[in-house]
Amino acid sequence: MIRVMITDDHLIVREGLRLILETAEDVEVVGEAVDGAECLELAKQLNPQVILMDLQMPRMDGVTAIERLRKDFPEIAIVILTTYNEDDLMIRGLQAGARGYLLKDSSRESLLDTIHAAAKGETLLKPEILARILAPQPQGKPVSPTQADSTLTERELEVLQSAAKGERNKEIAYKLGITERTVKAHLQSIYQKFGVDSRAAAVAVAAGKGLLTM
Repeated sequence: MIRVMITDDHLIVREGLRLILETAEDVEVVGEAVDGAECLELAKQLNPQVILMDLQMPRMDGVTAIERLRKDFPEIAIVILTTYNEDDLMIRGLQAGARGYLLKDSSRESLLDTIHAAAKGETLLKPEILARILAPQPQGKPVSPTQADSTLTERELEVLQSAAKGERNKEIAYKLGITERTVKAHLQSIYQKFGVDSRAAAVAVAAGKGLLTM
């Protein structure tokens, strides 16, 4: 069973998510929090594997809570609950260490897929959300690593571009003609260079640097 905690200051959102999650045989909702401060307290008591985190809440906002959780409970996977007008906050949350993100009106399938991926340490990067992150970037030719960030090799940029499209390690390896182990090594190198520890955070940083194009 995947132990999930919901953090959102709106009761209707929490109840809706709980009802959906209760239909999954391998997911258990272990608790609900109304803000970041309560989330931190309950995390100590309930030991969830995945936390669904709203961004705008009273007392303690989601980004602050993510920063605290990543420091005190690095084993917990955090998935941001976002709306269409929270792009800046979402990117900050990903850079703070969230493993993924979901629109609050996501389908049941997307919700469960994202939770399963987060519990396994993976990230499902939804194309429609990635498009919103990349939208402010100027259109034109893809930016080479030497133009935008000399610390990334050409191969690392290729791996990152594929990861940003939601491709899994096996798919990236097949497309680029390398092994899955090599893909993992490139991802770890990217994480180290960007100072992050997840695909979602790496994509957020790369988007900010103008390294990704649709």
